[in-house]
Parts: sequence; C-alpha cells; structure tokens
Amino acid sequence: MHEQSMELETPKHLISLSTSAVLVSVDVRTWTATKQDRNIADEVTDKKKADRGSGKFVKSLLQGNLQYRDIINCRQKIYNWLSQSAYRWNHSQDLVPTADLPRFTREFSMYEDLFNKYVDDFIAQYPQAVSNQAMQQGDMYDSSDYPTADEVRQKFALNLYVSEVPEQDFRCQVSNDLARDLKINYQRQTEGIVKNVLSQQIDRVTKVMESISHCCGYKEFTSQKTGEVTQQKRKIYGSTLQKAKELCETYTQFKLLDNEDSQKLDDTIASLGNVLSGVTTEQLKESDVARKRVKNGIDDILSKFI
Repeated sequence: MHEQSMELETPKHLISLSTSAVLVSVDVRTWTATKQDRNIADEVTDKKKADRGSGKFVKSLLQGNLQYRDIINCRQKIYNWLSQSAYRWNHSQDLVPTADLPRFTREFSMYEDLFNKYVDDFIAQYPQAVSNQAMQQGDMYDSSDYPTADEVRQKFALNLYVSEVPEQDFRCQVSNDLARDLKINYQRQTEGIVKNVLSQQIDRVTKVMESISHCCGYKEFTSQKTGEVTQQKRKIYGSTLQKAKELCETYTQFKLLDNEDSQKLDDTIASLGNVLSGVTTEQLKESDVARKRVKNGIDDILSKFI
C-alpha cells in the first residue's frame, strides 16, 4: 500500500478566526459532598430480600448547608454566563471574539471573586457544618466521611485558560486511502464547527431583537368591573440595549463565513445598528415616539431575518 505525505490545510475561514478570536476554557471544580455507603446499601437490600450489590445508597454530606449551596448556585451562574458570553467550540472550549476579550476577562474576574468569597465563607463555617451533620444524620453519621477543611478547600477551583485558534497545517505520513478520508473528515469537522458558531450568532441576534421589541411594547389590562382595556409601558432595561449595541460592534470584527446565511446576518446586524444608532434607554422610557420607532424597525428586521 502506497503512502504519501498528507497535508491537512486549514480552511480559509478558520485562518481568519485565528486573527479575530481566541479559545477559552473555564474550569469550575467543586466538591460533590456525597459519599457512597455500602453498609447502608447492604442493610436495605437485605431487608428487601434482594441480592447485595443490586442497589446503592449515597449520603449527602452537607444536606441543607446554605454556604455550600451558594457555591453550587454560583457555579451554575458561571455556566449560564459562559453560554451567553462565548460561542461553543467543542466539548471543553469556547470561542471569544478578540474584540470581546477585555470584557470577557473582566466579567470572569468578577465571577472569580464571587466564587472565591463563597468558598472562603463555606470553609470558615465548615467545622460547624460537620457538627450539624452529626445531629442531622443520626446513626448514618461517620466522621471519616469528612475531609479536613484544608483538604476540602483544595477541591474548589475556578480557572480560565486562553489559547489561540490553531492555524498550523497538520501533516503526517499515511496511506493514500486514509489521507483522502482524513481530508474529507477534517473539512467536515471544521465546517461543522464554524457553522455551529454562526448558528449561535444568529440565535443570539434573534433573541436580543425579540427582547427589545418585547420591552418596547405595552401590557394590556382589562378592568373586571368595567371591561375597559388600558395599556402600560413595559419596563426597558439598559443592559438589554447595551447588549444589542455590543453585539453589533463585535460582529463587524468577527465574521465567519462568506455564504448566504452569513450575508443575511451581515445585513441584519447593519440594519439593527441603524435602528439603535443614537438611541438611549432614557429615550425609550420617556418617548412613545422613540419606543414605537425602535419597535417597528426591529419587528421589520425580524420579519425578514426569521
């Protein structure tokens, strides 16, 4: 079987990504605070006349502990923030436009401070938490289930890793048939990744436009006594408007593909930028004319975009 020196050339759209975006990995580690108890599992299976090993019992070591719950809730907030602040690249990395990196790292630092504060608060009361569990768990309590405070502290960590989007060609010595298959798979993989990021962009632009359109609308109330219908302005948040403007600014420096979908997104972003140009939150709160103009403009864009 003949072999050839195979060169997997990086697609052009991926090369452009290497200069306009970076890959990030946010690693959040927490203590599970659980322990499998085989003795209790055996007691239950024996009582139920089942074979040992047919069931298991997992103890919650910090049931009801509010400080530990704060850490877990913070972890979920970090995941939620990440899903809205970056684009999924693979199972362990996300894509962040270079233009967004200062904001991204700044917001990460805020979450890092919050996470560490919750961990410090938890560790400070950990000895008391263990004592409380001794009373709550009754005969199930086993002091050996609980590591020392220093050991527990090491189980919590929040780290950010930043790396470049790879642009180097990949070369190896393989058979002709394998070379052909690898090239096809490589192209499919990179095309799939980039199209997925584009899909995420489209989804975010759609959601932010729908959110602004909704906020610029009115609530209707019907009087139960008279049947009279009245309208009330919906609340408009400055963060929503700011997010839309940042999205427009970032996208102009972060284009992925040169195809119909990408061009449609280009046109949509440009139109959205024009509608929001010079508009402030105060104007939308105080001026019915400005509110109506923005809502009608965005609704028109949405009707064409969707």
